[in-house]
Amino acid sequence: MALRLDDISINSIIGNGSSIKGNFTVNGFVRVDGDIDGNLETDGNVIIGEHARLRGNISAKSITIGGIVLGNVTAKDSVKLLSSSAVVGDILCRKIQIDEGVIFHGHCISLKDDSEYENESGKYLQEKAIKEKVTV
Repeated sequence: MALRLDDISINSIIGNGSSIKGNFTVNGFVRVDGDIDGNLETDGNVIIGEHARLRGNISAKSITIGGIVLGNVTAKDSVKLLSSSAVVGDILCRKIQIDEGVIFHGHCISLKDDSEYENESGKYLQEKAIKEKVTV
């Protein structure tokens, strides 16, 4: 696997005190220290800082969370929940690390094997979509 320049340098920063309403799509590495009320999607890595708050879903290559996330977290590679984090939502990834003191309320699918991951996450997403349509 080749290392992209985007894997090590931050392309976008949402600073402390900043806020975004609406969905946010970015190429490359993103760091969030402010607030986002919407979904965050990138093909790179994401860091959610200790004082950041995000109400929406996150989709990225790898995600490190130190703040509060109210939404689902999907990472192609890994998710790391730092001791200062709180996540209310589901996590789908191939590898997860959860520090002591984390608040996590939701479901987690974390399988390293690609075919198992695709199979189980696909089944879970189908079940979730059906349940959402039934409860609407």
